[in-house]
Amino acid sequence: MIESFFNYLDIPPQQLWECSLQTLYMLFVSLAISSVIGIVLAVTLVLTNKDGILPNKAVFFVLNTFINMVRSIPFIILMVFIMPLTKFIIGTRIGSTAALVPLVVFIAPYLARLFENSFLEVDRGIIEAAQSMGASVWQVVWHFLLPEAKGSLILSVTTGTIGLLGATAMAGAIGAGGVGDLALTYGYDRMNFPLMLFTVIVLIVFVQLIQSIGNHFAFKTRHRQI
Repeated sequence: MIESFFNYLDIPPQQLWECSLQTLYMLFVSLAISSVIGIVLAVTLVLTNKDGILPNKAVFFVLNTFINMVRSIPFIILMVFIMPLTKFIIGTRIGSTAALVPLVVFIAPYLARLFENSFLEVDRGIIEAAQSMGASVWQVVWHFLLPEAKGSLILSVTTGTIGLLGATAMAGAIGAGGVGDLALTYGYDRMNFPLMLFTVIVLIVFVQLIQSIGNHFAFKTRHRQI
């Protein structure tokens, strides 16, 4: 039955398995790197804004402008635009590893904006109480800001992951592999509609799983904080 199914899709099972692994590799590696960068950017934005504990107009303006500029560029254009940077860092412009560079550049500012909103939701009274107790900036961030925003941060990561999943599919256009490349090379180019439909279903399942897991952990985190 399984063999008949793959014969119907006109693709070997190992090819589907390999493309799925490539998508998961691009998704989670770029997500991990982007989350760290996004947290740093978001914390810097929150600390340096006019109501922050380290207000700095110059730093905030430069960082805020940079994030807005990167977010305004469609991913497919961004991939092509930073190919020289990808070649310099990775040594090649194609492949799943090469796709990590544009994926990180694309999603890190997006996550930074989501994280910034999560941090801004934290009750300002908690931050002021921490400062009145003599907490340093690092202590305020690590022991108060991050824990209080944890539930919202999880939902932000969930939203960013789903956006990143769509970007990994587009990365197939530059030979990055993954489910997107499978749909283009074996589906669209060969006019194989059943395979294209199957890849859409796979992506939908990925999104549903990611959203469900994110909602579950966000709910548990917020329930513990009450």
